[in-house]
Amino acid sequence: MAAAPEPLPAQDGGAPKGLLQQMEELMAALNADLSQLDADIQSSTDRLSGAAAGAEAGAGAGGTAAAAGEHRAHRTS
Repeated sequence: MAAAPEPLPAQDGGAPKGLLQQMEELMAALNADLSQLDADIQSSTDRLSGAAAGAEAGAGAGGTAAAAGEHRAHRTS
């Protein structure tokens, strides 16, 4: 028969922590990390989508001018 795991002592020197309490603390820490990661991803996505929208607007105008210049170059040849 396997022996039951012994509870780990608390970090602050208090009473030993139970497995459920350890799991709750780990889940809370994981949740906080995931929330921060989500916030970081959202902010970088917002920055990238703003930069992409600006690039598309510039490329649209520049692309038309380049195509018109290219057309003129072919007509004069």
